[in-house]
Amino acid sequence: MRAFNRFHRHLGVDSQEQGGTSVVMAAVLAGTLVALVKTLAAVLTGSASMLAEAVHSWVDTITDGFLVAAYLAARRPADATHTLGYGRESYVWSLFGSVAMFIAGAEVGIWRGVAQLSAPDTTADYRLGYIVIAGSFALQGVSFIQALIFVRKRAAERDLGIFEHVFETSDSQLRTVVTEDFIALIGLAVAALGMALHQITGKVVYDATGSIVIGVLMGAAGLFLINMNRRYLAGMPLSAERRARAISLLKEAPEVNRVTFFFAEFIGPDRILLAARVEIEGDHAQADLAHILRRLEQQIMAHKTVGRAILTLATPEDEDVG
Repeated sequence: MRAFNRFHRHLGVDSQEQGGTSVVMAAVLAGTLVALVKTLAAVLTGSASMLAEAVHSWVDTITDGFLVAAYLAARRPADATHTLGYGRESYVWSLFGSVAMFIAGAEVGIWRGVAQLSAPDTTADYRLGYIVIAGSFALQGVSFIQALIFVRKRAAERDLGIFEHVFETSDSQLRTVVTEDFIALIGLAVAALGMALHQITGKVVYDATGSIVIGVLMGAAGLFLINMNRRYLAGMPLSAERRARAISLLKEAPEVNRVTFFFAEFIGPDRILLAARVEIEGDHAQADLAHILRRLEQQIMAHKTVGRAILTLATPEDEDVG
């Protein structure tokens, strides 16, 4: 479990706060404590659903470690050996966390639930489990609300809905935190329901089914996050709408007569590489053209989402791009 603002506010690529690493480490330690408490509750109650939630928390704690590495990688500035920066490395660390969620969470949750299906029906006292789940739900709910507030602001800047932005954002860490918080809330509700139905009816199948459902949720979320990280590692271009908007803005520059080639690809969270061939208005000496191109590149890179801009000259026979 994490407090959303402790991660994205302190370690996000646009963060201006100092000393964030120690705060985030405290959040990771707090998540470890929650996982320990859930594990103790699972052992004392014997609930398969509670055990699945304990495993979920341990997987979240492991994922948090990968997320910290991803955040720190994305923040590293470009240097001589990595002229485009280290943003893509963040997708690798996020991918590790997604794989951990899929394998450990889905396997343990589903396996334990299936094994529990054959157990004899018994009465159960889940009071300790309910207390742990209620406390976890409250803390996780605060984190999720903070995430939604942040995402709503980001989505409004791009004229997108909240969930549309979560699906489309190039910030894999943000997507992971929001997805895991959402799945965690559903998982806690499922665990509480499975335990309650088992306690009321005495049928262990309800508790076992809760464990299986939690495992399926974690597996589905893991697959979704794995696929998204894979796409960005392979190279994700701008959407058609954003590409058309970028070309339009480039053509609005008074120095630019035509744009004959345009390429833009994400190189990290909210960072793109932009390359284009342009025809410069008027007749200029070679040195003047070089200065104009450099000035245009600097103007483009002043935008916070452009990590690197590369402009070259078009030939007269080149066709305009739409």
